[in-house]
Amino acid sequence: MELSPIYILIIAFVADLIFGDPRSLPHLIVGYGHLIAFGEKILNKPKGQFRKGMLLTISLVVFIFITPYLLLNYFKNQDWFVVNLIVSSLLLFYCLANRTLVKEGKIVFNTLQNKGLEEGRKRLSWIVGRDTSNLNAQQIRIATLETLSENLSDGVIAPLFYFACFGIPGAMAYKMINTLDSMIGYRNEKHERFGKFAAKLDDVANFLPSRITALLMLIVTFKLKGLSFVFREGKKHSSPNAGYPEAALAYIISCRFGGPNYYNGKRHNKPFIGSNDRLITHEEIKRVGVINYRTSVLAVLFILLIYYFV
Repeated sequence: MELSPIYILIIAFVADLIFGDPRSLPHLIVGYGHLIAFGEKILNKPKGQFRKGMLLTISLVVFIFITPYLLLNYFKNQDWFVVNLIVSSLLLFYCLANRTLVKEGKIVFNTLQNKGLEEGRKRLSWIVGRDTSNLNAQQIRIATLETLSENLSDGVIAPLFYFACFGIPGAMAYKMINTLDSMIGYRNEKHERFGKFAAKLDDVANFLPSRITALLMLIVTFKLKGLSFVFREGKKHSSPNAGYPEAALAYIISCRFGGPNYYNGKRHNKPFIGSNDRLITHEEIKRVGVINYRTSVLAVLFILLIYYFV
């Protein structure tokens, strides 16, 4: 019996909406992290850092693509339909993170509202890489909304895009690329050369998904007039991709993102995205959460239509 990707997509997506990332279960991305850390410990030495980092990146991405491809094809050849469906759905489920993303954003807002500035800073530090120790309430809310928009692409739309293109192996390989970038793709002394290939590969992998995410965000909010704004403001970001979903959200809720931030004690003067420097209120996290959910649902519907007609 042929296993339709439609079944896998629906089961995995609904499961993510219901359960998010269960903390009681081992997570696929944690396993990725252990593989990357093990490889870095062996290879990240002073000599030949770029070459060794490229070797680690290519090896892990290829390994993560081939392994599920062979495993799922074995299930298919054995006519293990139910096993194939369960394993495939579980693997795609682990590649999605929308419920957890929205939940964490709401927790930051609620912590700031109910427990004060210091606790809000601490909670924000769980989900962003910037220094949070000196942020005020406005900056905490802005950083949270920026993260929700950027990670809507990384954590939902991009994995769905690569699933649509290359199946489960594609989604899993993308998550490995993204995890490599988040662990070794830094511009610091330790990772500048070792993680450079991983960072560039992540830029390439996210080029289309980030722009698709921005477009879908505008569609679900009936704000397509903001397309020129998104492409004008999105390219101001230091990342070639993150600025586009951020610009889409800035246009939708009419606010300003970006500006100076501190990373590892160093000030980074990032350009502003948008111009309306208004106060972000506590209630707006609910609206942004709805935008994230609607965007991800629309992406799934588009993919289902493609599968149905192709």
